[in-house]
Amino acid sequence: MIGSRGRVTGTIGPGLIGEVLLSVRGGTEAFYAYPADGEERFENGTQVLVVDFEAPRTVYVQRWQPLV
Repeated sequence: MIGSRGRVTGTIGPGLIGEVLLSVRGGTEAFYAYPADGEERFENGTQVLVVDFEAPRTVYVQRWQPLV
């Protein structure tokens, strides 16, 4: 999970339980998501990076920063 890139499908932010779609085992699955820093907000469609995982289906994310 950690290091995976996903797409926000439910707004993530302080006080919100968001949702992220991640590629897992050849398919796509939804996970509950929270901002890694606790304050950032991510709207639907934003690409994010998973930086922490709590079983069974919770991830902590930060904004995806592609290498240029």
